[in-house]
Amino acid sequence: MFHAKYQAILFAFFMAFFMSFLMSAIISFFNVGLPEDFLMIWMKAWFMAFIVAFPIVIFVAPAVRKLVGRLVKAA
Repeated sequence: MFHAKYQAILFAFFMAFFMSFLMSAIISFFNVGLPEDFLMIWMKAWFMAFIVAFPIVIFVAPAVRKLVGRLVKAA
């Protein structure tokens, strides 16, 4: 298991991983349909998307948490 201090990095990694994985599949399907080489097209798109998504999530997540904190009423 990981130490709690790595929580933000792990969150960013898995959020970027799953979001880029699913979104690249959907966008690839909409753009090219289901050709024989769909898996290769999708994996190339996913790899590129993940490379971009991971740093974005790391830098954007704190601002989003702050924004959500301002929008949500305290109990």
